[in-house]
Amino acid sequence: MAGGGIVGGGGGRNYEGGVTVFVVVTCLAAAMGGLLFGYDLGISGGVTSMESFLSKFFPSVFHKMKNESGGQNQYCKFDSQLLTLFTSCLYIAALVASFFASSVTRKFGRKISMFVAGLVFLMGSVLNGVANNIVLLIIGRLLLGIGVGFANQSVPVYLAEMAPTKIRGALNMGFQMAITIGILVAGLVNFGTAKIRGGYGWRISLALAAVPSLMMTLAAVLLPDTPNSILERGHPEKAKKMLQKIRGTDNVDEEFQDLLNATEVANRVENQWTNITQPRYRPQLIICFLIPFFQQLTGINVIMFYAPVLFMTLGFGNEASLMSSVITGGVNVVATLVSIFTVDKFGRRVLFLQGGVQMIICQIAVGVMIGKEFGLSGEGSFSKGEANWILFLVCAYVAAFAWSWGPLGWLVPSEICPLEIRSAGQAINVAVNMLFTFLIGQVFLTMLCHLKFGLFFFFAGFVIIMTIFITFFLPETKNVPIEEMNRVWKAHWFWGKYIPDEAVTHGRQDRAV
Repeated sequence: MAGGGIVGGGGGRNYEGGVTVFVVVTCLAAAMGGLLFGYDLGISGGVTSMESFLSKFFPSVFHKMKNESGGQNQYCKFDSQLLTLFTSCLYIAALVASFFASSVTRKFGRKISMFVAGLVFLMGSVLNGVANNIVLLIIGRLLLGIGVGFANQSVPVYLAEMAPTKIRGALNMGFQMAITIGILVAGLVNFGTAKIRGGYGWRISLALAAVPSLMMTLAAVLLPDTPNSILERGHPEKAKKMLQKIRGTDNVDEEFQDLLNATEVANRVENQWTNITQPRYRPQLIICFLIPFFQQLTGINVIMFYAPVLFMTLGFGNEASLMSSVITGGVNVVATLVSIFTVDKFGRRVLFLQGGVQMIICQIAVGVMIGKEFGLSGEGSFSKGEANWILFLVCAYVAAFAWSWGPLGWLVPSEICPLEIRSAGQAINVAVNMLFTFLIGQVFLTMLCHLKFGLFFFFAGFVIIMTIFITFFLPETKNVPIEEMNRVWKAHWFWGKYIPDEAVTHGRQDRAV
Protein backbone atom coordinates (compact mmCIF):
# COMPACT_ATOMS: atom_id res chain seq x y z
CA MET A 1 0.00 0.00 0.00
CA ALA A 2 1.30 3.43 -0.90
CA GLY A 3 1.12 4.89 2.55
CA GLY A 4 2.33 1.63 4.11
CA GLY A 5 2.22 1.04 7.81
CA ILE A 6 -0.60 3.47 8.52
CA VAL A 7 -1.93 3.54 12.05
CA GLY A 8 -5.67 3.77 11.72
CA GLY A 9 -8.35 5.05 13.97
CA GLY A 10 -7.64 2.54 16.69
CA GLY A 11 -3.85 2.83 16.46
CA GLY A 12 -3.28 4.82 19.63
CA ARG A 13 -4.13 4.10 23.25
CA ASN A 14 -7.14 5.82 24.77
CA TYR A 15 -6.32 7.99 27.77
CA GLU A 16 -8.80 8.58 30.57
CA GLY A 17 -10.97 11.69 30.45
CA GLY A 18 -13.11 13.30 27.84
CA VAL A 19 -13.75 16.54 26.05
CA THR A 20 -14.38 19.26 28.62
CA VAL A 21 -15.99 22.66 28.12
CA PHE A 22 -12.83 24.17 29.61
CA VAL A 23 -10.50 22.72 26.99
CA VAL A 24 -12.85 23.60 24.10
CA VAL A 25 -13.18 27.22 25.25
CA THR A 26 -9.44 27.42 25.87
CA CYS A 27 -8.58 26.10 22.40
CA LEU A 28 -11.11 28.38 20.70
CA ALA A 29 -9.66 31.40 22.51
CA ALA A 30 -6.11 30.43 21.58
CA ALA A 31 -7.12 29.88 17.96
CA MET A 32 -7.94 33.59 17.78
CA GLY A 33 -4.25 33.96 16.98
CA GLY A 34 -5.17 32.90 13.46
CA LEU A 35 -7.18 36.12 13.08
CA LEU A 36 -3.91 38.07 12.92
CA PHE A 37 -2.65 36.11 9.94
CA GLY A 38 -6.03 35.88 8.23
CA TYR A 39 -6.91 39.56 8.55
CA ASP A 40 -3.57 40.55 7.09
CA LEU A 41 -3.86 38.09 4.20
CA GLY A 42 -7.27 39.47 3.32
CA ILE A 43 -6.70 43.18 3.93
CA SER A 44 -3.51 43.77 1.94
CA GLY A 45 -4.90 42.73 -1.44
CA GLY A 46 -7.99 44.92 -1.08
CA VAL A 47 -6.01 47.94 0.06
CA THR A 48 -3.58 47.63 -2.87
CA SER A 49 -6.51 47.83 -5.27
CA MET A 50 -7.85 51.09 -3.74
CA GLU A 51 -7.12 54.13 -5.90
CA SER A 52 -6.55 56.49 -2.95
CA PHE A 53 -3.92 54.15 -1.50
CA LEU A 54 -2.16 53.58 -4.83
CA SER A 55 -2.10 57.27 -5.75
CA LYS A 56 -0.49 58.16 -2.40
CA PHE A 57 2.14 55.43 -2.11
CA PHE A 58 2.44 53.85 -5.57
CA PRO A 59 1.64 56.57 -8.15
CA SER A 60 3.27 54.72 -11.08
CA VAL A 61 0.98 51.73 -10.55
CA PHE A 62 -1.99 54.06 -10.18
CA HIS A 63 -1.29 55.77 -13.51
CA LYS A 64 -0.79 52.42 -15.23
CA MET A 65 -4.09 51.16 -13.78
CA LYS A 66 -5.95 54.27 -14.97
CA ASN A 67 -4.57 53.93 -18.50
CA GLU A 68 -7.67 53.24 -20.54
CA SER A 69 -5.96 53.28 -23.93
CA GLY A 70 -6.52 50.32 -26.15
CA GLY A 71 -4.10 47.45 -26.37
CA GLN A 72 -3.19 47.46 -22.70
CA ASN A 73 -1.60 44.24 -21.46
CA GLN A 74 -3.89 43.13 -18.65
CA TYR A 75 -1.31 40.67 -17.30
CA CYS A 76 1.19 43.45 -16.47
CA LYS A 77 -1.24 46.03 -15.15
CA PHE A 78 -0.07 45.87 -11.52
CA ASP A 79 3.54 44.73 -12.00
CA SER A 80 5.55 46.67 -9.40
CA GLN A 81 8.28 45.34 -7.09
CA LEU A 82 7.62 48.12 -4.57
CA LEU A 83 3.91 47.26 -4.44
CA THR A 84 4.62 43.57 -3.89
CA LEU A 85 7.25 44.48 -1.28
CA PHE A 86 4.51 46.21 0.74
CA THR A 87 2.55 42.96 0.77
CA SER A 88 5.36 40.45 1.15
CA CYS A 89 7.88 42.15 3.50
CA LEU A 90 5.67 41.03 6.40
CA TYR A 91 6.57 37.42 5.70
CA ILE A 92 10.34 37.95 5.86
CA ALA A 93 9.85 39.56 9.28
CA ALA A 94 7.68 36.58 10.29
CA LEU A 95 10.37 34.18 9.07
CA VAL A 96 13.09 35.79 11.22
CA ALA A 97 10.74 36.18 14.20
CA SER A 98 9.78 32.49 14.13
CA PHE A 99 13.32 31.45 15.16
CA PHE A 100 13.30 33.82 18.14
CA ALA A 101 9.76 32.67 18.91
CA SER A 102 10.96 29.07 19.04
CA SER A 103 13.29 29.81 21.97
CA VAL A 104 10.74 32.01 23.75
CA THR A 105 8.03 29.35 23.35
CA ARG A 106 10.22 26.65 24.83
CA LYS A 107 11.82 28.62 27.69
CA PHE A 108 8.92 30.83 28.81
CA GLY A 109 5.83 28.98 27.61
CA ARG A 110 3.39 29.07 24.70
CA LYS A 111 1.20 31.84 26.13
CA ILE A 112 4.13 34.29 26.47
CA SER A 113 4.81 33.93 22.75
CA MET A 114 1.11 34.49 22.06
CA PHE A 115 1.17 37.65 24.21
CA VAL A 116 4.21 39.01 22.33
CA ALA A 117 2.43 38.26 19.04
CA GLY A 118 -0.64 40.29 19.98
CA LEU A 119 1.32 43.22 21.39
CA VAL A 120 3.71 43.64 18.45
CA PHE A 121 0.90 43.18 15.92
CA LEU A 122 -1.01 45.95 17.71
CA MET A 123 1.95 48.31 17.33
CA GLY A 124 2.21 47.52 13.62
CA SER A 125 -1.49 48.07 12.96
CA VAL A 126 -1.40 51.49 14.63
CA LEU A 127 1.68 52.47 12.62
CA ASN A 128 0.06 51.38 9.33
CA GLY A 129 -3.12 53.29 10.13
CA VAL A 130 -1.28 56.61 10.59
CA ALA A 131 1.46 56.11 7.95
CA ASN A 132 2.08 59.08 5.66
CA ASN A 133 5.05 57.71 3.70
CA ILE A 134 6.21 54.38 2.31
CA VAL A 135 8.98 53.95 4.92
CA LEU A 136 6.53 54.15 7.84
CA LEU A 137 4.20 51.83 5.97
CA ILE A 138 6.92 49.18 5.52
CA ILE A 139 8.05 49.48 9.17
CA GLY A 140 4.46 48.86 10.25
CA ARG A 141 4.30 45.81 8.00
CA LEU A 142 7.52 44.45 9.50
CA LEU A 143 6.05 44.75 13.01
CA LEU A 144 2.95 42.91 11.81
CA GLY A 145 5.27 40.22 10.49
CA ILE A 146 6.94 39.77 13.87
CA GLY A 147 3.50 39.32 15.42
CA VAL A 148 2.50 36.76 12.79
CA GLY A 149 5.77 34.86 13.30
CA PHE A 150 5.22 34.54 17.05
CA ALA A 151 1.53 33.64 16.67
CA ASN A 152 2.06 31.03 13.97
CA GLN A 153 4.87 29.43 15.97
CA SER A 154 3.05 29.18 19.29
CA VAL A 155 -0.68 28.77 18.60
CA PRO A 156 -0.63 25.46 16.62
CA VAL A 157 1.69 23.91 19.23
CA TYR A 158 -0.57 25.17 22.05
CA LEU A 159 -3.65 23.67 20.41
CA ALA A 160 -1.98 20.33 19.67
CA GLU A 161 -0.84 20.00 23.29
CA MET A 162 -4.13 21.03 24.91
CA ALA A 163 -6.52 19.04 22.73
CA PRO A 164 -7.61 15.46 23.56
CA THR A 165 -6.26 12.94 21.03
CA LYS A 166 -9.70 12.04 19.63
CA ILE A 167 -10.51 15.61 18.54
CA ARG A 168 -7.00 17.02 18.20
CA GLY A 169 -7.51 17.60 14.49
CA ALA A 170 -10.78 19.48 14.91
CA LEU A 171 -9.55 21.74 17.73
CA ASN A 172 -6.22 22.41 16.04
CA MET A 173 -8.09 23.42 12.92
CA GLY A 174 -9.65 26.21 14.96
CA PHE A 175 -6.44 28.06 14.05
CA GLN A 176 -7.14 27.71 10.32
CA MET A 177 -10.80 28.55 10.94
CA ALA A 178 -9.71 31.81 12.57
CA ILE A 179 -7.46 32.52 9.58
CA THR A 180 -10.37 32.09 7.17
CA ILE A 181 -12.66 34.25 9.33
CA GLY A 182 -9.95 36.92 9.36
CA ILE A 183 -9.74 36.79 5.56
CA LEU A 184 -13.54 37.08 5.21
CA VAL A 185 -13.80 39.96 7.69
CA ALA A 186 -10.97 41.75 5.90
CA GLY A 187 -12.79 41.38 2.59
CA LEU A 188 -15.98 42.84 4.07
CA VAL A 189 -14.02 45.71 5.65
CA ASN A 190 -12.32 46.50 2.34
CA PHE A 191 -15.66 46.39 0.52
CA GLY A 192 -17.05 48.91 2.99
CA THR A 193 -14.05 51.24 3.30
CA ALA A 194 -13.58 51.43 -0.48
CA LYS A 195 -16.89 53.32 -0.61
CA ILE A 196 -15.73 56.02 1.83
CA ARG A 197 -15.35 59.40 0.19
CA GLY A 198 -12.31 61.40 1.15
CA GLY A 199 -9.67 58.79 0.32
CA TYR A 200 -8.97 57.56 3.85
CA GLY A 201 -10.78 54.21 3.69
CA TRP A 202 -7.47 52.35 3.41
CA ARG A 203 -6.37 53.80 6.76
CA ILE A 204 -9.41 52.29 8.47
CA SER A 205 -8.77 48.93 6.80
CA LEU A 206 -5.17 48.82 8.01
CA ALA A 207 -5.85 50.25 11.48
CA LEU A 208 -8.65 47.76 12.22
CA ALA A 209 -5.96 45.08 12.44
CA ALA A 210 -5.72 46.36 16.02
CA VAL A 211 -8.95 44.50 16.83
CA PRO A 212 -7.66 40.92 16.34
CA SER A 213 -4.36 41.90 17.96
CA LEU A 214 -6.19 43.10 21.09
CA MET A 215 -8.21 39.87 21.15
CA MET A 216 -5.01 37.85 20.90
CA THR A 217 -3.27 39.83 23.65
CA LEU A 218 -6.25 39.47 26.01
CA ALA A 219 -6.54 35.74 25.30
CA ALA A 220 -2.84 35.23 26.03
CA VAL A 221 -3.22 36.94 29.42
CA LEU A 222 -6.25 34.87 30.45
CA LEU A 223 -5.36 31.45 29.04
CA PRO A 224 -3.52 28.75 31.04
CA ASP A 225 -0.32 27.25 29.69
CA THR A 226 -0.19 23.66 28.43
CA PRO A 227 0.77 20.76 30.73
CA ASN A 228 3.66 19.97 28.35
CA SER A 229 5.05 23.49 28.63
CA ILE A 230 4.61 23.63 32.42
CA LEU A 231 6.45 20.32 32.76
CA GLU A 232 9.18 21.46 30.41
CA ARG A 233 9.83 24.41 32.74
CA GLY A 234 10.09 22.16 35.82
CA HIS A 235 6.69 22.26 37.57
CA PRO A 236 5.33 18.66 37.59
CA GLU A 237 2.61 19.12 40.24
CA LYS A 238 1.22 22.18 38.53
CA ALA A 239 1.36 20.36 35.19
CA LYS A 240 -0.57 17.37 36.55
CA LYS A 241 -3.28 19.61 38.00
CA MET A 242 -3.64 21.37 34.64
CA LEU A 243 -3.86 18.01 32.84
CA GLN A 244 -6.59 16.88 35.25
CA LYS A 245 -8.48 20.11 34.64
CA ILE A 246 -8.40 19.96 30.86
CA ARG A 247 -9.25 16.22 30.77
CA GLY A 248 -12.02 16.50 33.38
CA THR A 249 -10.78 13.60 35.50
CA ASP A 250 -8.27 12.91 38.30
CA ASN A 251 -7.20 9.66 36.63
CA VAL A 252 -4.58 11.01 34.21
CA ASP A 253 -1.63 8.92 35.44
CA GLU A 254 -1.01 7.15 32.13
CA GLU A 255 -1.04 10.29 30.00
CA PHE A 256 0.95 12.20 32.60
CA GLN A 257 3.62 9.47 32.66
CA ASP A 258 3.94 9.77 28.88
CA LEU A 259 4.39 13.53 29.27
CA LEU A 260 7.02 12.97 31.98
CA ASN A 261 8.92 10.55 29.77
CA ALA A 262 8.83 12.99 26.87
CA THR A 263 9.95 15.84 29.10
CA GLU A 264 12.89 13.84 30.46
CA VAL A 265 14.05 13.18 26.90
CA ALA A 266 13.51 16.84 25.97
CA ASN A 267 15.47 18.09 28.99
CA ARG A 268 18.48 16.00 27.98
CA VAL A 269 18.62 17.87 24.69
CA GLU A 270 21.06 20.77 24.86
CA ASN A 271 20.39 22.14 21.40
CA GLN A 272 17.12 21.28 19.65
CA TRP A 273 18.46 22.59 16.32
CA THR A 274 21.33 20.10 16.17
CA ASN A 275 19.04 17.45 17.61
CA ILE A 276 16.44 17.71 14.86
CA THR A 277 19.12 16.99 12.23
CA GLN A 278 19.78 13.52 13.69
CA PRO A 279 18.67 10.60 11.47
CA ARG A 280 16.03 9.49 14.02
CA TYR A 281 14.16 12.78 13.39
CA ARG A 282 14.52 12.68 9.60
CA PRO A 283 10.79 12.09 8.95
CA GLN A 284 9.78 15.07 11.11
CA LEU A 285 12.46 17.34 9.61
CA ILE A 286 11.46 16.58 6.04
CA ILE A 287 7.72 16.79 6.68
CA CYS A 288 8.09 20.08 8.64
CA PHE A 289 9.95 21.48 5.62
CA LEU A 290 7.98 20.06 2.71
CA ILE A 291 4.42 20.52 4.02
CA PRO A 292 4.69 24.36 4.28
CA PHE A 293 6.78 24.47 1.09
CA PHE A 294 4.07 22.62 -0.81
CA GLN A 295 1.30 24.58 0.93
CA GLN A 296 2.59 27.83 -0.55
CA LEU A 297 3.15 26.30 -3.98
CA THR A 298 -0.54 25.47 -4.22
CA GLY A 299 -0.77 29.18 -5.14
CA ILE A 300 -3.41 29.87 -2.49
CA ASN A 301 -1.91 32.98 -0.97
CA VAL A 302 -1.62 34.75 -4.29
CA ILE A 303 -5.34 34.08 -4.66
CA MET A 304 -6.15 35.31 -1.15
CA PHE A 305 -4.02 38.43 -0.83
CA TYR A 306 -4.12 39.40 -4.49
CA ALA A 307 -7.73 38.36 -5.14
CA PRO A 308 -9.05 41.90 -5.77
CA VAL A 309 -6.03 42.74 -7.96
CA LEU A 310 -6.37 39.44 -9.82
CA PHE A 311 -10.07 39.93 -10.47
CA MET A 312 -9.45 43.51 -11.66
CA THR A 313 -6.76 42.17 -13.99
CA LEU A 314 -9.35 39.77 -15.43
CA GLY A 315 -11.70 42.64 -16.19
CA PHE A 316 -13.88 42.83 -13.06
CA GLY A 317 -14.58 46.39 -11.92
CA ASN A 318 -13.14 47.68 -8.64
CA GLU A 319 -16.31 47.05 -6.61
CA ALA A 320 -16.96 43.75 -8.35
CA SER A 321 -13.41 42.57 -7.65
CA LEU A 322 -13.73 43.37 -3.93
CA MET A 323 -17.12 41.62 -3.80
CA SER A 324 -15.63 38.58 -5.54
CA SER A 325 -12.91 38.36 -2.91
CA VAL A 326 -15.62 38.49 -0.21
CA ILE A 327 -17.36 35.56 -1.92
CA THR A 328 -14.15 33.50 -2.03
CA GLY A 329 -13.55 34.41 1.61
CA GLY A 330 -17.00 33.10 2.54
CA VAL A 331 -16.35 29.86 0.67
CA ASN A 332 -13.06 29.58 2.57
CA VAL A 333 -14.86 29.74 5.93
CA VAL A 334 -17.57 27.20 5.03
CA ALA A 335 -15.05 24.74 3.53
CA THR A 336 -12.86 24.96 6.63
CA LEU A 337 -15.89 23.90 8.68
CA VAL A 338 -16.06 20.80 6.48
CA SER A 339 -12.50 19.90 7.45
CA ILE A 340 -13.18 20.46 11.16
CA PHE A 341 -16.04 17.94 11.11
CA THR A 342 -14.27 15.35 8.91
CA VAL A 343 -10.54 15.37 9.80
CA ASP A 344 -10.86 13.12 12.85
CA LYS A 345 -13.35 10.85 11.09
CA PHE A 346 -11.76 10.29 7.67
CA GLY A 347 -8.19 11.21 8.55
CA ARG A 348 -5.56 13.56 7.18
CA ARG A 349 -4.61 11.64 4.04
CA VAL A 350 -8.12 11.47 2.56
CA LEU A 351 -8.53 15.26 2.82
CA PHE A 352 -5.04 15.90 1.43
CA LEU A 353 -5.61 13.67 -1.59
CA GLN A 354 -9.17 14.72 -2.44
CA GLY A 355 -8.30 18.41 -2.05
CA GLY A 356 -5.23 18.02 -4.23
CA VAL A 357 -7.17 16.45 -7.12
CA GLN A 358 -9.86 19.16 -6.96
CA MET A 359 -7.25 21.96 -6.95
CA ILE A 360 -5.48 20.49 -9.97
CA ILE A 361 -8.70 20.37 -11.99
CA CYS A 362 -9.68 23.95 -11.07
CA GLN A 363 -6.25 25.47 -11.77
CA ILE A 364 -6.01 23.83 -15.19
CA ALA A 365 -9.55 24.96 -16.06
CA VAL A 366 -8.80 28.59 -15.00
CA GLY A 367 -5.57 28.58 -17.00
CA VAL A 368 -7.35 27.28 -20.11
CA MET A 369 -10.12 29.91 -19.87
CA ILE A 370 -7.71 32.81 -19.32
CA GLY A 371 -5.41 31.56 -22.10
CA LYS A 372 -8.32 31.25 -24.51
CA GLU A 373 -9.59 34.78 -23.83
CA PHE A 374 -6.38 36.78 -23.24
CA GLY A 375 -3.84 34.67 -25.14
CA LEU A 376 -0.21 35.71 -24.96
CA SER A 377 -0.89 39.38 -25.70
CA GLY A 378 -2.89 39.97 -22.53
CA GLU A 379 -5.56 41.81 -24.49
CA GLY A 380 -9.19 40.89 -24.10
CA SER A 381 -12.01 40.70 -21.57
CA PHE A 382 -14.45 38.20 -20.14
CA SER A 383 -18.17 38.21 -20.78
CA LYS A 384 -20.37 38.18 -17.68
CA GLY A 385 -20.99 34.46 -18.07
CA GLU A 386 -17.28 33.68 -18.44
CA ALA A 387 -16.43 35.87 -15.45
CA ASN A 388 -18.95 33.94 -13.36
CA TRP A 389 -17.34 30.65 -14.42
CA ILE A 390 -13.91 31.98 -13.40
CA LEU A 391 -15.32 32.99 -10.04
CA PHE A 392 -16.91 29.54 -9.61
CA LEU A 393 -13.64 27.75 -10.42
CA VAL A 394 -11.67 29.98 -8.05
CA CYS A 395 -14.23 29.27 -5.31
CA ALA A 396 -14.01 25.51 -5.94
CA TYR A 397 -10.22 25.78 -5.77
CA VAL A 398 -10.37 27.78 -2.52
CA ALA A 399 -12.82 25.24 -1.04
CA ALA A 400 -10.51 22.34 -1.87
CA PHE A 401 -7.57 24.11 -0.24
CA ALA A 402 -9.64 25.10 2.80
CA TRP A 403 -10.51 21.52 3.73
CA SER A 404 -7.11 20.06 2.86
CA TRP A 405 -3.77 21.86 2.55
CA GLY A 406 -4.95 24.93 4.45
CA PRO A 407 -5.69 23.47 7.90
CA LEU A 408 -3.59 20.32 7.48
CA GLY A 409 -0.53 22.39 6.62
CA TRP A 410 -0.63 23.68 10.21
CA LEU A 411 -2.05 20.58 11.92
CA VAL A 412 0.32 17.86 10.69
CA PRO A 413 3.67 19.55 11.51
CA SER A 414 2.39 20.54 14.97
CA GLU A 415 1.37 16.98 15.90
CA ILE A 416 4.21 14.83 14.51
CA CYS A 417 7.18 16.16 16.53
CA PRO A 418 8.19 14.76 19.93
CA LEU A 419 8.59 17.31 22.71
CA GLU A 420 12.38 17.54 22.46
CA ILE A 421 12.19 18.95 18.92
CA ARG A 422 8.64 20.35 18.89
CA SER A 423 9.56 24.04 19.08
CA ALA A 424 12.29 23.61 16.45
CA GLY A 425 9.96 21.67 14.16
CA GLN A 426 7.25 24.31 14.39
CA ALA A 427 9.82 27.07 13.84
CA ILE A 428 10.93 25.34 10.64
CA ASN A 429 7.30 24.97 9.60
CA VAL A 430 6.60 28.68 10.13
CA ALA A 431 9.91 29.84 8.64
CA VAL A 432 9.50 27.81 5.44
CA ASN A 433 5.88 28.91 5.17
CA MET A 434 6.80 32.57 5.56
CA LEU A 435 9.85 32.34 3.25
CA PHE A 436 7.86 30.94 0.37
CA THR A 437 4.88 33.19 1.09
CA PHE A 438 7.35 36.09 0.75
CA LEU A 439 9.01 34.76 -2.41
CA ILE A 440 5.77 33.92 -4.19
CA GLY A 441 4.10 37.13 -3.01
CA GLN A 442 7.09 39.17 -4.20
CA VAL A 443 7.26 37.63 -7.67
CA PHE A 444 3.58 36.83 -8.31
CA LEU A 445 2.67 40.00 -10.23
CA THR A 446 5.89 39.72 -12.24
CA MET A 447 5.19 36.03 -12.90
CA LEU A 448 1.65 36.91 -13.99
CA CYS A 449 3.14 39.49 -16.36
CA HIS A 450 5.61 37.03 -17.91
CA LEU A 451 4.07 33.56 -17.51
CA LYS A 452 0.59 34.92 -18.24
CA PHE A 453 -2.08 32.20 -18.10
CA GLY A 454 0.72 29.64 -17.76
CA LEU A 455 1.05 30.72 -14.12
CA PHE A 456 -1.98 28.60 -13.23
CA PHE A 457 -0.42 25.57 -14.95
CA PHE A 458 2.77 26.26 -12.97
CA PHE A 459 0.92 25.94 -9.66
CA ALA A 460 -1.13 22.97 -10.89
CA GLY A 461 2.13 21.14 -11.66
CA PHE A 462 3.29 21.57 -8.08
CA VAL A 463 -0.06 20.36 -6.73
CA ILE A 464 0.39 17.18 -8.79
CA ILE A 465 3.86 16.65 -7.26
CA MET A 466 2.66 17.26 -3.69
CA THR A 467 -0.32 14.94 -4.11
CA ILE A 468 2.04 12.16 -5.19
CA PHE A 469 4.24 12.92 -2.17
CA ILE A 470 1.30 12.62 0.24
CA THR A 471 0.26 9.34 -1.39
CA PHE A 472 3.59 7.67 -0.73
CA PHE A 473 5.24 9.44 2.19
CA LEU A 474 2.69 10.73 4.71
CA PRO A 475 1.25 8.11 7.10
CA GLU A 476 -2.11 8.59 8.80
CA THR A 477 -1.86 10.31 12.20
CA LYS A 478 -5.49 10.58 13.31
CA ASN A 479 -6.30 9.27 16.81
CA VAL A 480 -2.60 8.75 17.61
CA PRO A 481 -1.39 10.42 20.84
CA ILE A 482 1.39 12.93 20.14
CA GLU A 483 3.86 11.18 22.43
CA GLU A 484 3.26 7.86 20.60
CA MET A 485 3.77 9.24 17.09
CA ASN A 486 7.06 7.34 16.65
CA ARG A 487 5.01 4.14 16.29
CA VAL A 488 3.50 5.58 13.12
CA TRP A 489 6.89 6.41 11.62
CA LYS A 490 8.38 3.06 12.62
CA ALA A 491 5.56 1.20 10.84
CA HIS A 492 5.92 3.22 7.61
CA TRP A 493 7.47 1.49 4.59
CA PHE A 494 10.02 4.28 3.99
CA TRP A 495 10.50 6.22 7.24
CA GLY A 496 10.71 3.13 9.45
CA LYS A 497 14.42 2.64 8.76
CA TYR A 498 15.21 5.98 10.46
CA ILE A 499 13.41 5.21 13.73
CA PRO A 500 15.44 3.19 16.27
CA ASP A 501 13.63 0.44 18.15
CA GLU A 502 14.15 2.13 21.51
CA ALA A 503 12.25 5.22 20.30
CA VAL A 504 9.14 3.04 20.13
CA THR A 505 9.71 0.74 23.12
CA HIS A 506 11.05 3.34 25.57
CA GLY A 507 7.65 4.69 26.59
CA ARG A 508 6.16 1.21 27.04
CA GLN A 509 9.02 0.08 29.27
CA ASP A 510 8.70 3.18 31.48
CA ARG A 511 4.98 2.60 31.93
CA ALA A 512 5.57 -1.04 32.77
CA VAL A 513 7.99 -0.03 35.50
